[in-house]
Amino acid sequence: MNMMTEAEHLAGASAAARKIGDVILNVQNISLAFGGVKALSDISFDVREHEIRAIIGPNGAGKSSMLNCINGVYQPQQGSITFRGRTFHHMNSHQVAVMGVARTFQNLALFKGMSVLDNIMTGRNLRIKSNLLLQALRIGPAEREEIWHREFVEHIIDFLEIQPFRKTPVGQLPYGLQKRVDLGRALAMEPQVLLLDEPMAGMNVEEKQDMCRFVLDVNDEFGTTVVLIEHDMGVVMDISDRVVVLDYGRKIGDGTPDEVRNNPDVIKAYLGTSA
Repeated sequence: MNMMTEAEHLAGASAAARKIGDVILNVQNISLAFGGVKALSDISFDVREHEIRAIIGPNGAGKSSMLNCINGVYQPQQGSITFRGRTFHHMNSHQVAVMGVARTFQNLALFKGMSVLDNIMTGRNLRIKSNLLLQALRIGPAEREEIWHREFVEHIIDFLEIQPFRKTPVGQLPYGLQKRVDLGRALAMEPQVLLLDEPMAGMNVEEKQDMCRFVLDVNDEFGTTVVLIEHDMGVVMDISDRVVVLDYGRKIGDGTPDEVRNNPDVIKAYLGTSA
């Protein structure tokens, strides 16, 4: 039984309301190794503007390593990444963030003692123009700028339906709500491309349905391109436009959800071969 029927309905409405554009991100021949261990071997795929692009594969397939290459955490030994027509062989995380790529991580890295509002405000750092002295004194343009950024963050809080918790320390929230805060902090950067590393890991069915709705709405209402790693195949097949499949650092499949679902190599990687 498919538990993501609501997400599937929203995905259909979202696809009808938006237009998938040209290639915004192009990964070419990426290879990454740690010592003698190959994490990625000659991986190539592209991401089109406004689409939801999923990366799937068994544990250890290289999915998170791929995202780490895209957002500059890892430096691949071979290959290049082209973003909006600019090709890079090596990038750092700050450079990637400035260009408009945001990232959530599989393991939450929130400031547990800070409020929901303040955690999401940290995502506005790259947008703040005032220097530290003016920010500390909160005078003139710095005060007006802070008010504007807080209004922006309040909009994200409303969007993610976490208004009752805006002043609550994040460490006191349930895991599912912490995941929303993590998403909100990434959205505060106003990314053109949003990289989501297992945003639904550890969630129950209801929490997954809510997160699916938020991902679809981010893609639809904000026009944000989404690159998604997720283990729940029901989620992937329901909300993704295209799927790339990795296995032991190699690409074994790439196409629409239906094409990937019927790919013999993908079936073998997930289900194994019969005796």
